[in-house]
Amino acid sequence: MVDPSELYLGNPSLLDDPRLHGAPLIISLSGYAEGGQISDQIRETLLESLPHDVLARFDPDQLRDYRARRPHVRFVEDHFERVDTPELTLYGLTDPLGRHFSLLAGPEPDLQWNRFVDAVVDLAQRLDTSIVMNVTGIPMPVPHTRPFLVSVHGTRTDLVAQNHNQRPVAEMSSSMAQQLEIRFGELGLDTIGFTVHVPQYLADARLPQITVTAFEHVAAATGLTLPTDVLRDAGADVIQRIEEQVSGAPEVQAVIESMENRYDEVVEDTGQRSLLAGDESELPDADEIGAAVEAFLANQPEED
Repeated sequence: MVDPSELYLGNPSLLDDPRLHGAPLIISLSGYAEGGQISDQIRETLLESLPHDVLARFDPDQLRDYRARRPHVRFVEDHFERVDTPELTLYGLTDPLGRHFSLLAGPEPDLQWNRFVDAVVDLAQRLDTSIVMNVTGIPMPVPHTRPFLVSVHGTRTDLVAQNHNQRPVAEMSSSMAQQLEIRFGELGLDTIGFTVHVPQYLADARLPQITVTAFEHVAAATGLTLPTDVLRDAGADVIQRIEEQVSGAPEVQAVIESMENRYDEVVEDTGQRSLLAGDESELPDADEIGAAVEAFLANQPEED
């Protein structure tokens, strides 16, 4: 196999900085079954709020299928400008209390998955990473009117056990983040994953409150202080706009009420933190959810 280190351009002085050694690593990759735009929000919020440096930048020409995911360009009056190619980058950050951590963020690779996994593992081992956290959002039949549920997974059984009292079994198409979690676990590194349940009818919307939920779980697992104030304010505005739209759509209200009933039964009666572990017989079927989504989107104002 070709040397995995040829996939990225690293900053040796920062990768060897003792302040980052033994720090946690957060992985948040966009592109696969993602809900609420959580990966973009995590990256943007952390980079806008906290001091950071680039530890390693991955080469998009080796990892991205440009014809499957074409870069966006901007046309201004009579010419094209600003090709927007999202970057896949490893950052080093410092929280307000001076605690360090790293963040791997950007689009999930299209190509060279095994080599990319080896590259990330090599970087994490070079940094002597203490724990690897995989943070994602997944569309689920849950209402926006209840606290967001989180599925917790990984090798840190003490942290997983605090959040689940059942052990479901499922088979699905894999993501890069899942493959990284598996490989780190095989190597004996501590891993913990937080998958926030995002309402299916809002899966494509930008939901700041799901990022708040993710940050709360990461903070509880690591002791990091992560920025949530701006997200909370933005989340309140989003919820208000959602309520205004839903109030005028009885068919959407009916589906949400069904989700609320199921949520209350599973969470309040059994104490479960994840609908993945429960009986879904009373949940709305795909046609009902699809109709709710169409009705909801039909009522959305057009973006400028």
